[in-house]
Amino acid sequence: MAVNQSAQLDEAISARHKLLTGGTVAKVTKDGTTVEYTRASLPELSRYIESLSQSVNGRSNRRAPAGVRF
Repeated sequence: MAVNQSAQLDEAISARHKLLTGGTVAKVTKDGTTVEYTRASLPELSRYIESLSQSVNGRSNRRAPAGVRF
């Protein structure tokens, strides 16, 4: 993997923190491109953080199968 997703996750979390604590614009490098987020785009940034977090932690969006109950 060419890009360190853990570093991207840290950068995205820092950007969200900046926006939540009064910053007007936060910049994140995403796929080689710098993306600017504002308070209006917090939901999009949160989804990006969740996606990175799942990649870093090796989890997917799939749920485990329900167990058989007797």
